[in-house]
Amino acid sequence: MSILSDSEIESLANLGMITPFIPEQIKQVDTLNTVGLKRISYGLSSYGYDLRLSPEEFFIYDVSIGGVVDPKRFDPQHLRQIDLHHNDNLDESYYILPPKTYGLGVTMEKMIMPNYVTAIAIGKSTYARAGLISALTPIEAGWRGHITLELFNSSDSPLRIYAYEGIIQLLFYRGAKCKVTYADRAGKYQDQTHNVTMPK
Repeated sequence: MSILSDSEIESLANLGMITPFIPEQIKQVDTLNTVGLKRISYGLSSYGYDLRLSPEEFFIYDVSIGGVVDPKRFDPQHLRQIDLHHNDNLDESYYILPPKTYGLGVTMEKMIMPNYVTAIAIGKSTYARAGLISALTPIEAGWRGHITLELFNSSDSPLRIYAYEGIIQLLFYRGAKCKVTYADRAGKYQDQTHNVTMPK
């Protein structure tokens, strides 16, 4: 098994593995109000790809509900959708994740994984240094959809999480074609939409 380089990732992205695909790493943009506005990086890197957080929706666990969260019999009432905020002067959109709170977001990009490639989703260092912990997640061969993100604010302060900007990095690994893919075994998280997928 070997890790994929930028050129190999780009070749597979051109075949539909990542949509939309940005063939370079974006760290700043020009907006209507500001030239060279800093962004949390996204797009293609040397041996990975940084996905962006979608502005569609974000949920946090609501402790006021009480009771036990059961991953086998999940009650959506344990989650509360939070608002997307806007800073029009800087052309920024963001969610505010309260301290010591766990949330669920989703990527802007859709993945269609080949049957000989798997990926690992890891957190970005910019957010990690601000206290955000991203769950380490496998993206299996044959899986399709938008990735639902599991994020925890470990700090004692509210944390801004920016939509349209980098949120996690994928590292891709090529191996021999697997006997049974995620699609073959009809995994329960197949074909996730651009909305948050609840525990099943």
